[in-house]
Amino acid sequence: MKPVSVVVISRDEERNIGRCLESVGWADDIVLIDSQSQDRTVEIAQEHGARIFSPVWRGYGAAKQEGVRQARCDWILSLDADEVVTPELTEEIKHVLSEEDPASGYYLPRRTQFLGRWIKHCGWYPDHILRLFDRAKGGFTDAVVHEKVVVEGRTGYLKNDLLHYSYPSLEDYFRKYNRYTTLGAEEAYRRGSRAGWFDIVIKPYVAFLKHYIARQGFRDGLEGFLVSILSSSAVMVKYAKLREIQRQKRQTGTD
Repeated sequence: MKPVSVVVISRDEERNIGRCLESVGWADDIVLIDSQSQDRTVEIAQEHGARIFSPVWRGYGAAKQEGVRQARCDWILSLDADEVVTPELTEEIKHVLSEEDPASGYYLPRRTQFLGRWIKHCGWYPDHILRLFDRAKGGFTDAVVHEKVVVEGRTGYLKNDLLHYSYPSLEDYFRKYNRYTTLGAEEAYRRGSRAGWFDIVIKPYVAFLKHYIARQGFRDGLEGFLVSILSSSAVMVKYAKLREIQRQKRQTGTD
């Protein structure tokens, strides 16, 4: 099997980082890019043999690409601290990386837990994400948020799930909700997007119909309804924040 570096980004993830790193104890190298954690995240990661780096925060894309740069192996498995590689996925990764001519990168199906329930619909599953790749053939975009891996050449799809323990409580959800809607609004402004009434009034309604009806969120019970309504409200809040940025820029004469 080709050697693998696991790259993880973190900030105050002491509840999750141990579980994450335990699931990749088979890796040849573990790199943690930490954003000034104030809890035991770094200490726990060191106990699992991770090499720790704390660069200046320039966004998710830049942080993950810094991890790729610090890695000792050409094959990269990128994880968030609240994700877990199952034994079945481990064996599948080992299998494809033992092939003579593997693809340039592989998409992993990700299954997300919301308030204790694994969400199977809402557009959340299968949430295929390219996380296993040859860094000689690609890397992360520099997006502040919603970064992704771009590779040259053939890609493949693995079958076994990457588990995502993202939202154990509504408090955790809204903490991320606030951060991501702010980052999303800032990124949209940098791209030249501007928010109007259509974005704030109509797009959230369309998003709810997409998650709950078209993508069958109703099949996930009450949690499916909550995912759908909260996802639609996040659309509204992101564009409302974008409109607020526009107003502030006009007032300072920098728009």
